[in-house]
Amino acid sequence: MAGDPTKPTSGNDVRPANSPEARKSGTLPDARRSTSDDIAAFVAQARATSPHRAGARGRLVFALDATMSRQPTWDMACALQADMFREAGSLGSLDIRLVYYRGFNECRATGWISDSAQLAKLMGKIACQGGNTQIGKVLSDARREAVAAGVRAVVFVGDAMEENVDELCAKAGELGLLKVPVFMFQEGGDAVAEQTFREIARLTGGAWCRFDPGAAAQLRELLRAAAAYVVGGRDALQQLAKSASGAARLIGQMK
Repeated sequence: MAGDPTKPTSGNDVRPANSPEARKSGTLPDARRSTSDDIAAFVAQARATSPHRAGARGRLVFALDATMSRQPTWDMACALQADMFREAGSLGSLDIRLVYYRGFNECRATGWISDSAQLAKLMGKIACQGGNTQIGKVLSDARREAVAAGVRAVVFVGDAMEENVDELCAKAGELGLLKVPVFMFQEGGDAVAEQTFREIARLTGGAWCRFDPGAAAQLRELLRAAAAYVVGGRDALQQLAKSASGAARLIGQMK
């Protein structure tokens, strides 16, 4: 693919987790166990800057597995991300933070992006590479952004899970305390991934949904539903559920 996403191009360029700039800014911090004091502190701060306050922009963390087997789905998600902005546009405004992992211990994130063309351009520069899953880093980044900038929901699209389940559930529980639902969209039928994805969704008050490999229409409906929730909350999701199956699948599971 054209371009090198590791080179700075703008304020929304993709930044590696292990770069000096990333370490300074706190983007995708190294995983560590949280103490009770840590949890109390970030919950208190999150309540003071709630993303659900009046006038707040809808902020969505859009996380993707970019390991080698995921290239067809990555290309599909690149084409479908504009549907999230269009759905949100009828209700308000949407900012998306793209987070992805690939290769050997590589996990990167963009800044907050409010334009689908800009997001598509960034995604078009990224090629999938072989490697293990790094869902824990995705959840850690979502937690940090929830406290620092306000996040209304996380969308994760993937097909596998190769990490410690209990550690992932602990991170999911922290997002649940912050009232940040995680929508786990699973491609395919891997049983280990399903069990973990379901539990992450349950602990955060989100939802787990499976879509068939290469099923663009199914994924499009799920992404539209997530965007509607981020901008308009449960009311918007319930309204969309009257005409869209993806929204109905989400609202049926959310607490």
